[in-house]
Amino acid sequence: MKIYTKTGDGGTTGLYGGERVPKDHPRVAAYGAVDEVNALLGVARAHLGGGRIESDVHELQNALFAVGADLATPADAPQRAKIDPIGPQDVARLEARIDAWSGELEPLTSFVLPGGAPASAALHVARAAARRAERAVVALARSETVGDSVPVWLNRLSDLLFVLARAANVDAGVSEERWRVEARVKGVPSDG
Repeated sequence: MKIYTKTGDGGTTGLYGGERVPKDHPRVAAYGAVDEVNALLGVARAHLGGGRIESDVHELQNALFAVGADLATPADAPQRAKIDPIGPQDVARLEARIDAWSGELEPLTSFVLPGGAPASAALHVARAAARRAERAVVALARSETVGDSVPVWLNRLSDLLFVLARAANVDAGVSEERWRVEARVKGVPSDG
């Protein structure tokens, strides 16, 4: 089987259900943004090299395929019956993971700068991409039907990725760098 089909050469792509839409369609932008998050989580996993955080990230990658399938399948497509849409139980699962990981971390007293250990930095990039995916889904929902739990799930995903990034720094023995408002003077960083 060849990896290229040439069916998209004219600037369209097929949704699950057969409908062809332009590649810049809001639905394609939404599931494309979700795919980007999944790829970035692959980078994070490469930096994690196993362990307890990697296990959660692996589970998230599988869940993101379900989110992508949900978004790639219009509400009226007959294939809708074949997918397992994201629901409140999936949101609750993320909230439980956020609570569990947060319970292991020192409470936040200020904003933290993204970075630290390579795995933490990669998780922060994935977190920012998850926020972008959420915005793409919100934009799609203005014109088409989107499952109620999808944007909520993406919102919780970004929260979980933030907590996992913090945990990755703890596991690596790297201190978080706190944002210092006084370090910024008219857009110029201080030297100290």
